[in-house]
Amino acid sequence: MANEQFSDKAVDLANRARELSDDLAGLAADAGRFVTEAAADGGTSPLVIGLTVLVLAVFVGYHVVWRVTPALHSPLMAVTNAISSVIIVGALIAAGPADFGFSEVMGFLAVTLAAVNIFGGFIVTHRMLAMFKKKK
Repeated sequence: MANEQFSDKAVDLANRARELSDDLAGLAADAGRFVTEAAADGGTSPLVIGLTVLVLAVFVGYHVVWRVTPALHSPLMAVTNAISSVIIVGALIAAGPADFGFSEVMGFLAVTLAAVNIFGGFIVTHRMLAMFKKKK
């Protein structure tokens, strides 16, 4: 019975995520139209556009994480930490040039912190999965 309830909750969560994804796609289309119209009208400050994207990302991220059941929250967060490996690509580009400066130091720091975040995410996921294994 517990497996059926877990399966039903997972399906419900997937449906909610799909709905949020559709809402986000609509918001992105609206934002794209807004940017296009603003550019045609003489432009909008990049700061305003950046703040708009930040507020929308915080709002959508909050609602996506808030609707996750407690049983799925830790594995979801662990995998989300693993997704931060994208940071490493940008950090490697920043740390890559031959001359030594502030961007190289920050790039190296970003690579180090992202690596800790990635490996920590995998360790947490491994521990969470170990909790569900049957003991011998």
